[in-house]
Amino acid sequence: MRAATTAAAAALAAALLAGCGAAAPDAPGPSAAPEIDRTVAPLEPALSVTDPAGTTVTVPAPPERIVCLSGLCDDIVVELGLTPAGTSTPALLANPALLGDAAAGVPTVAGSFGSEDVESIAALDPDLVIGLSGVHEGLRSAVEGFAPLWLAEPATWEESVGYLRALGALTGRVEQATAAEGAFRDRLADAVATARETGRADRTVVLMYGSADSIGVDTSASLKGHLLGQLFDYPFEAKGTDLATAATFSVEELLARQPDVALVYSLLFSPDDETLSAQLADNPVWAQIPAVRDAQVFEVEPRLWGSGRGTRSLTAVIDEALALVPGA
Repeated sequence: MRAATTAAAAALAAALLAGCGAAAPDAPGPSAAPEIDRTVAPLEPALSVTDPAGTTVTVPAPPERIVCLSGLCDDIVVELGLTPAGTSTPALLANPALLGDAAAGVPTVAGSFGSEDVESIAALDPDLVIGLSGVHEGLRSAVEGFAPLWLAEPATWEESVGYLRALGALTGRVEQATAAEGAFRDRLADAVATARETGRADRTVVLMYGSADSIGVDTSASLKGHLLGQLFDYPFEAKGTDLATAATFSVEELLARQPDVALVYSLLFSPDDETLSAQLADNPVWAQIPAVRDAQVFEVEPRLWGSGRGTRSLTAVIDEALALVPGA
């Protein structure tokens, strides 16, 4: 039983942390947050689309039964007014930002994250399966025996919107896709304006995860880091291109950047596990960080903040961040 629990915990950690800290080596670095364009381009139905990563996805007919192996998929499918035929991230799907209590009716794909049971996927009779780039490549040959496999991983909010538009075109739900895009662009633009008007834009913010022995940061090359950089001062560049170390920061490195607010998502697998902020509580260097000194360290919901990648999740992140980060 202990081995099974450990394996499940490792799978959940992988699901939450995949893509959190560092993007590919050619990901854009930090820059001054630009104005948010509220314009939504026209969108037409299509059976073949090219996604933000340059991958062409072709289906024989508009997909209706989509199995989601990633939080991005769950989010987009719900945003388009559909329900996943199956999911491997049921806890995220049950978040009020997505399906809430209605998620209980969606079958959960058997297996661990990245090693989902192919027979379980096939039994759901999908006409499209969407997974996570860098994680689900090993399933391709087996899954594509019965359905197309589309792997996606946005590094910016613009790419997340791009995946929404691509699936909207494939499913023929272009009105839902453009309406959702417009709502998100408006919310982000309004949030940026609010952050500037209230002085929140001058607050230095960090988004953290991991353990006291290995602190991870969602860097500016990651989806959440990039998003938070639109709203606040976010001086957390990826430390090189090695994905194993680019997002790992020492407490001393955090102190050097003087964050005013620390947002923390802790991966807890048993009642005995401590949150990351609790693990660091007795660290004297941690105590010197302005966010800690001023009681501005906030534990946030790990599944939403860790694995939410679509516009519904990102809207919830924006709203919570603005509520937690104080004005001037």
